[in-house]
Amino acid sequence: MQLHNTFTGRKQEFVPLDPARVTMYVCGPTVYSYAHIGNARPVVVFDVLSRVLRRRYENVVYVRNITDIDDKINAAAQKEGVDIRVITDRYAAIYHDDMAALGARDPDHTPRVTEHLPQIVAMIGQLIDSGHAYVAEGHVLFHTLSYADYGKLSGRDEQALMAGARVEIAPYKKHAGDFVLWKPSADDQPGWDSPWGRGRPGWHIECSAMAEALLGETIDIHGGGHDLIFPHHENEIAQSTCAHGGKVFARYWLHNGFLNIDSQKMSKSVGNVLLVHELLKTIPGEVIRLVLMTGHYRQPVDWNDEVVAESRKKLDRLYGALRELADIERAPGITAPDAFVAALEDDLNTPMALAELFELARAANKADSAGDKARIKAQMLDAGELLGLLQQEPSAWFAQAPTAEGVPAADEIEARLAERAAARRNKQWAESDRIRDELKARGVLVEDSKDGQRWRYA
Repeated sequence: MQLHNTFTGRKQEFVPLDPARVTMYVCGPTVYSYAHIGNARPVVVFDVLSRVLRRRYENVVYVRNITDIDDKINAAAQKEGVDIRVITDRYAAIYHDDMAALGARDPDHTPRVTEHLPQIVAMIGQLIDSGHAYVAEGHVLFHTLSYADYGKLSGRDEQALMAGARVEIAPYKKHAGDFVLWKPSADDQPGWDSPWGRGRPGWHIECSAMAEALLGETIDIHGGGHDLIFPHHENEIAQSTCAHGGKVFARYWLHNGFLNIDSQKMSKSVGNVLLVHELLKTIPGEVIRLVLMTGHYRQPVDWNDEVVAESRKKLDRLYGALRELADIERAPGITAPDAFVAALEDDLNTPMALAELFELARAANKADSAGDKARIKAQMLDAGELLGLLQQEPSAWFAQAPTAEGVPAADEIEARLAERAAARRNKQWAESDRIRDELKARGVLVEDSKDGQRWRYA
């Protein structure tokens, strides 16, 4: 299995530190509002990776954290006049439901920062004791000059590090690039007791402490979006390496590319931020998932109406092939073809894997023997499981209604098709065609097959 390691800048064979316990940590959401579609891409990418890893290794421990201490959370709670837990519980639950709607399985652990304050405080203490952090005016800061390899992950020099960090130049810092591990809280702000006074942790130290608590001092894979390489992941490496006496923090670093909207970068200033929660009201989660897998995970993906419509048609083709095999039992013991698995094990090449899946659909449509049909059905379903696709009955897929005005619900369609069936029995072909054309005009396609009438939303 090959994975592209951001730290080395090349694809490498994946060899876990301990094959009996493969570890993966992925940075999760800060729960102060709804997740946007860009936030969903790493969820889908690393969900697929976890599925592939679990095929190879019996014990994979996948951790994705929840950041529930943050200034944006504080601001949202203050605006509503509620405790921060009201905000974080609300949006953590929504995030969980939205990602589940995209077919993402729960990680093995979803730790919250508020549950790991003792570990965070302990790690900060270790950094102070080892000379890598210092206390200044109620703050604790990591001294970046104390770590010789600072900047190695992002490949930035000192000037670029300073520009990218956008750090606040504070008089109490030893170096302008030093970053906060602990900061004081005002009386009206959430805070926790510590040896350095009442306060709250900085963003970066949270992930280092939670990764250590749940996975150990050295982990196999650390993942997240490309935007986290610097400063977040750069700072995680510095903290963890120094707190652990120079031990390697993460052996493989994986980062997914950005998601653009109509070829533009998604941003609040442009006004093109798309929320998963809203998209799910009109687009099936499986379609969203497929869009996010159409490009290689390290490359940008463009979200637009055309790619969404095309992804829905692709799923129609796949489910259509499975619908033709509805009466065929999947062959036991048959798994996804070697070429499909090889594509995923080649740095998660989902475009190539999807191409192999569509080859299976074509083979299914051409298959004549019951044996071939049973084998192909098993291969398609197993391949779909690795991608998180094709996990519902074809009938359920085709019954998913768009929310466009005027599109009839399933019970109305079935009633109209009963009328059409009666017309056909009475050889009233014109009436049969009229009902079919009426439904088509309202966004429903009717097909006549050897098994009777079938329909799907256009």
